[in-house]
Amino acid sequence: MQLSYDEIKLFVEKPFAFIERMGLLALELKPGFVKLGAPLKGNENHIGSMYAGALFTLAEMPAGALYLTTFDVSRYYPIVKEMNILFRRPARTDITAELSMPAAQALDIQREVDQQGKADFTLEIELQDTAGTVVAEGCGVYQLRPMEELS
Repeated sequence: MQLSYDEIKLFVEKPFAFIERMGLLALELKPGFVKLGAPLKGNENHIGSMYAGALFTLAEMPAGALYLTTFDVSRYYPIVKEMNILFRRPARTDITAELSMPAAQALDIQREVDQQGKADFTLEIELQDTAGTVVAEGCGVYQLRPMEELS
C-alpha cells in the first residue's frame, strides 16, 4: 500500500505535538528519497544556534519519512534501535537533512523481514546549514518488522 504525497507530508510534519512545534518540514518526499528541514527560528538555544534536541530530531525523523515513501506501510512497520549524533559545529541557520535508499536495498530488507521476521539496517545522515556546511552527522540502526505482529 502506497500513501499519497499529502498523507506522507501530514505524517511527517504533524505526527506529534513536538514535531509540529519545532516546525519540521517535509521538503521533498519520493520513493527512496526524502529531504526534511527545520527552521532556526523557534529552535534556538542559549547561544543562538539550533538546540541539540532539534538537531537530533531532524537527524532521526527522515528515517520515518523514508519508511513512508519506500516501504509497504500495510505490511511493515519500523522501530528505532539506536541513534547516535555527532555535532560538528553550531547550526546558525535553517537546517536540512537528506536520506536515500536504493530500491534494491529496500527490497532486500523486505525479503529479510518476510523470511526472518525482522530486519535490521543502518542509515547515515548529514545535517547541513544553508551554505551546505555539515553541522551534524547521524547514524541510526532501525528494524523493520511485519505489521501482522501488531495484531
